[in-house]
Amino acid sequence: GASLFFICIYLHIGRGLYYGSYLFKETWNTGVGLLFLVMATAFVGYVLPWGQMSFWGATVITNLLSAIPYLGDPLVKWVWGGFSVDNATLTRFFTFHFLLPFLLSALVTLHLLFLHETGSNNPIGLTSNPDKIPFHPYFTYKDLLGAAVLLSTLMLLTLFTPYLLGDP
Repeated sequence: GASLFFICIYLHIGRGLYYGSYLFKETWNTGVGLLFLVMATAFVGYVLPWGQMSFWGATVITNLLSAIPYLGDPLVKWVWGGFSVDNATLTRFFTFHFLLPFLLSALVTLHLLFLHETGSNNPIGLTSNPDKIPFHPYFTYKDLLGAAVLLSTLMLLTLFTPYLLGDP
């Protein structure tokens, strides 16, 4: 799931680079912040199964923080909750994995706010101010309809065929 999500993010970044979206500083900077937050959320989620790969991944990646001058070692000990990766680290990562999506949703809202202020880039590169339609009510209703169709489809799938995606 996370791999497909990151593929979509990288395609979105590639589109932004191709069409010159980096010229809109606020929108681009919030997007970069979103990328780092999504990477942090994925990393702490990777550690949660607490297998050998997760443990050593947490050890190696959190040790990278020790490269920060003056703050590195205390920061590593704070993230670990002690002197090594242990149960306290796992508890902290559970907490981060729960809290970071709330921060992500706030930053997504800010990103969309800046996007609506500046407008999206298009492949032609022309501004089409006379052809613009207001965001509300058209796009609001369109998005609400899409969300309702998605939720209805998922509800039908889970209510009528609950074992469809399970093990054979």
